[in-house]
Amino acid sequence: MSELSNLKPSEGSTRTRNRVGRGPGSGNGKTSGRGHNGQNSRSGGGVPIGFEGGQMPLYRRLPKHGFKNPFRVEFDIVNLFQIQRFDAGSEIGPEELLAAGLVRRGRKIKLLGSGEIDKKLTLRVHKASKSAAAKIEAAGGNVEVISG
Repeated sequence: MSELSNLKPSEGSTRTRNRVGRGPGSGNGKTSGRGHNGQNSRSGGGVPIGFEGGQMPLYRRLPKHGFKNPFRVEFDIVNLFQIQRFDAGSEIGPEELLAAGLVRRGRKIKLLGSGEIDKKLTLRVHKASKSAAAKIEAAGGNVEVISG
């Protein structure tokens, strides 16, 4: 019977650790598998990642490019055809859109005018396009722009 107190790895799934530098009988004595001379045989030896023997490394030969704007604000997009599923007269905010799976938590929401709407809805979003706001108001609803 398998219990937490007597768990063991499967047969053949583990190996014993290779103990280097423990004499000739181990097969890895003397130079411990490092060869005879050279930078890699020394204590602390080896070359850093990306070192190309003194040649100008690739990351410095290639040109710099691009720019990442640290102040960019990402919006989750919601179209009118997606909010058609809500009941007429309902008030829809970020919580309702999150529950419906249309947006992700912590993201700002922008309403776009793709599709048609024929229900009176009250929408609370961070941004809305002019066409989306016009279609909602034409159907008798309204769009509230929230901050934060």
